[in-house]
Amino acid sequence: MIEKPRDVQVFPIAAETRVLRSRTWDRLKFEIEYARQKGTTANSFLIQGDKTALFDPPGESFTEGFLTALKERIDLKTIDYVILGHINANRASTLKVLLDLAPQITLVCSNPGAIALGKLIEEKELNITVIKGEETLDLGQGHHLQFILAPSPRWPDRLCTYDPKTQILYTDKLFGAHVCGNQIFDEGWAVYAEDRRYYFDCLMAVHATQVGTALNKFAEYPAQLYAPGHGPLVKYGLSELTNLYKAWVEAQKKKAKTVALIYASAYGNTTAIAQAIARGITKAGVAVTSINCEAAEPEEIEAAVAQSAGFIMGSPTLGGHAPTQIQTALGIVLSTADKNKLAGVFGSFGWSGEAIDILEGKFRDAGYRFGFETIRVKFKPTDRILQYCEEAGTDFAQLLKRQEKKRQAKASGSESEASRIAQAVGRVVGSLCLVTAQKGELSGAMLASWVSQASFNPPGFTVAVAKDRAIENLMQGGDRFVLNILPEGSIIQKRFMKNYAPGEDRFEGVDTEEASNGGLILKDALAYLECRVSSRMECGDHWLVYSITDTGKVLDEKQKTAVHYRKTGNFY
Repeated sequence: MIEKPRDVQVFPIAAETRVLRSRTWDRLKFEIEYARQKGTTANSFLIQGDKTALFDPPGESFTEGFLTALKERIDLKTIDYVILGHINANRASTLKVLLDLAPQITLVCSNPGAIALGKLIEEKELNITVIKGEETLDLGQGHHLQFILAPSPRWPDRLCTYDPKTQILYTDKLFGAHVCGNQIFDEGWAVYAEDRRYYFDCLMAVHATQVGTALNKFAEYPAQLYAPGHGPLVKYGLSELTNLYKAWVEAQKKKAKTVALIYASAYGNTTAIAQAIARGITKAGVAVTSINCEAAEPEEIEAAVAQSAGFIMGSPTLGGHAPTQIQTALGIVLSTADKNKLAGVFGSFGWSGEAIDILEGKFRDAGYRFGFETIRVKFKPTDRILQYCEEAGTDFAQLLKRQEKKRQAKASGSESEASRIAQAVGRVVGSLCLVTAQKGELSGAMLASWVSQASFNPPGFTVAVAKDRAIENLMQGGDRFVLNILPEGSIIQKRFMKNYAPGEDRFEGVDTEEASNGGLILKDALAYLECRVSSRMECGDHWLVYSITDTGKVLDEKQKTAVHYRKTGNFY
């Protein structure tokens, strides 16, 4: 595959203020929030008052292009401050090059950020201004910056900044989206609705409490523009997006069951695994309390475990051991968690995985039941591994929900109104189909009966996809898939009605051929349609996916379409 070019788009957005958008139309990283594969922008900002401040230099993928664009517009020796919304190894790589060229720069960050800088840039004497509370920074010409600490488990060092002169709120990861294009601002903001929702679900949902706290802090600052780290700047849809974030946060808080996800990460790999597991859990309608042991107090860990229906712990292996913070958290979990709570273990390692074995052994010896097989990842997780982790998280959440349904059924007496409604809804029938999709090294299949023609011209139909289905990630806007319509009595139906383990090959032993759009055609199907997703609508616990048919064919004129009959509308 030929990689598309990257560039830096520079544009004035307010008085003495410019944005530098490092752009790529390729998928930049392996993390799941990039799964829509619409590229991304890494947004940096430059304020030139009497003093000059640069916000958030991009990661190493953009270092050369970004610094070239920056040098074309400013003498690097005149930069007084670099303000850092958060610190990671990628950004540190760019900072090292920048500080070699401009050693006079003072770095402005939170206290956790300063600690991270000390570990990532050990070889340099750094000038750092640490923001601990309500500090401000006067750049002159009215740019009197106000800082807002907005930590979360994944970004304990997050620092947001408000400029009262321009009324710009620099929000770091909040309000972002992974899309790439020429638009600086969000004209026609509704176009980005799905991208922003997907970004929130992947990155923010597991930190809903902390996001809500940040939103409350932001309410004190009269912003006219959000300047996020990724995607278009938020101007035209600012109030709408703010309200959506509030609604999404509240939806997470109202979920009845919660899983405590407790981890530490040395190089970001364990964090990526945790993120994928959390995404799978939240997709299944269960909330996650995410705890980074490196920044959490013991009381926070104890409270999260006590209030949860299950817990999952993850650790890197450092020198053959688990980090001290994980060992401390392990003791808290063992002394706090009831034995009826569901458990899970994951981790990453370079040469050995002793920390993972220690966690698993302790929980098995204590008698906990596991919600998925222990996940061990060597080095960086691939797309396929992250898909496996997400499916494992979904299985964990579904097991919790099944336990709750059994408890409710046992406690319930006579037939309820909800039960009578479910029986009536179950009499709605639909054709039985198998949806197949492929994206890179990822593949998926789903047995579907909630399928209906929706338009004559263009020829289109809808298919309802449960939010917790693994294939849902492969049916985003613009994605392509194949709808295989099954014949009556098909053995394929029985095969795909079973529950598959995370990562299990759905197509082993099935006679298929590759469609022109990359999906799989079942040779035993009655007919097939090659389709592309046009739009999606959120409907409770499902997504209604409207798709356009590009091509199709009837494979067996003599057979009749299989129809799915149900006795209840509560399950398929």
